[in-house]
Amino acid sequence: MNIANIDLNLILAFNAMYEHRNVTRAGEALSLSQPAMSAAVGRLRVLFDDPLFVRSGLEMRPTPRALELGPTIQQVIQTLQNDILQPIQFKPCESKRVFTLLTPDIGEANFLPSILTMLAKQAPQINLRTLAMPRHLAAESLESGAAELAIGYFPDLKKTGFFQQTLMRSSHICLIRKKHPITSQKMSQSQFMSYSHVVVKPDGREHVFEKFLNQIGIKRRVHLEISHFMSLLPIVESSDLIATVPKDLAEFCVSHGDVRMMEPPFKAPIIDVQLFWHRRFQKDPGHAWLRKTIHELFSVN
Repeated sequence: MNIANIDLNLILAFNAMYEHRNVTRAGEALSLSQPAMSAAVGRLRVLFDDPLFVRSGLEMRPTPRALELGPTIQQVIQTLQNDILQPIQFKPCESKRVFTLLTPDIGEANFLPSILTMLAKQAPQINLRTLAMPRHLAAESLESGAAELAIGYFPDLKKTGFFQQTLMRSSHICLIRKKHPITSQKMSQSQFMSYSHVVVKPDGREHVFEKFLNQIGIKRRVHLEISHFMSLLPIVESSDLIATVPKDLAEFCVSHGDVRMMEPPFKAPIIDVQLFWHRRFQKDPGHAWLRKTIHELFSVN
């Protein structure tokens, strides 16, 4: 017997007859007319090559074959109702899931402490891991499930198949050491041009502010180019180099080091710090809970 050739509604018809032992009552339980229920019983008899239910007085009594099938069919229906057709439940306080986040090193420093504090209170058994990779691999990671959520600036993910949610908008600002020779509150264009700069280019990607300078025709001397945001703080602290970075990164550096912020001499570009996820995870209750929680923690709206 090939299950592909079986109308699974017949399983419900069998169960109704097994419980009610009456064609009319079984039909009423399934919202079927008596003729339709009788037709279903006829198809069951052909399917199992057995009478299954035989009239005896006022009842349709099950045959030995039906008595053998009954408990198994009831168990199948119960499994469908309780385990398969019920909405997936996610209880943060009980979950032991591992979530993988895609974020650069500054994202780890900015976001993970608050996320871990929240998990300790709401979901102590959930574990996190983070990945950092070139932008062109971010989409593939989210599509494959290697990472479930990206946090940060990922312009390449603004395309079909991905959802996004803005956490904050961050302008660019200059970062210098506290004892830097520049003492004014706002940096002049001549000061900006006369001092050397350090630029962060993760995985060799083009710096957003550098692209902006090229568009307005400003060239600066880049004395140092580095790959990791977290290397920036000790470099700026110990030199006269200027770093122009997103304001959230600058604020992190100011709170942890001997540096200060200065307004740049240009109207700097704004970048969106966002959550990104693939549509595969849109309806996943655990994923939805994590997205909502992160948004509540960091959204400035």
